[in-house]
Amino acid sequence: MGASVQGGARPRRGRGHRGARRPMAEINVTPMVDVMLVLLIIFMVAAPLLTVGVPIELPETAATALPSEEEEPLTVALTADGGILVQNAEVARAEFIPLLRAVAAERASDKVFLRADGAIPYEGVMQVMGALNASGFRNIGLVTEQGGPRFDGQDG
Repeated sequence: MGASVQGGARPRRGRGHRGARRPMAEINVTPMVDVMLVLLIIFMVAAPLLTVGVPIELPETAATALPSEEEEPLTVALTADGGILVQNAEVARAEFIPLLRAVAAERASDKVFLRADGAIPYEGVMQVMGALNASGFRNIGLVTEQGGPRFDGQDG
């Protein structure tokens, strides 16, 4: 009545029969991580290309940049040849104020950035600012390049 050890019995490895494969229960995330990294790189390269700009020679001033907002502000640009662009779409002068009133009715913010070429006379810029004000945009920011004269004897 004692316990005996039987010899010759081979210990079993794993489950199932020898050579049989079972489906793996874990998810392999390596391909997903690879795809996400490729998409990240694509978006990092493509994001600067999405901001299409109009070639305007902005005047330089010593003013600092405005803080960023949650809602993208409306951008109005005046080109050197006298054209008016609203968010990179050219608008005729006769359609400018009706378009601004329609946009003002849809937006929560009254902030607008005015970009004007340095070659445009002051009168032309003030006429556009008056049209913006008449359309309901009271918060107008003039966009310039940094590094202009500071009027204290130092150049920025």
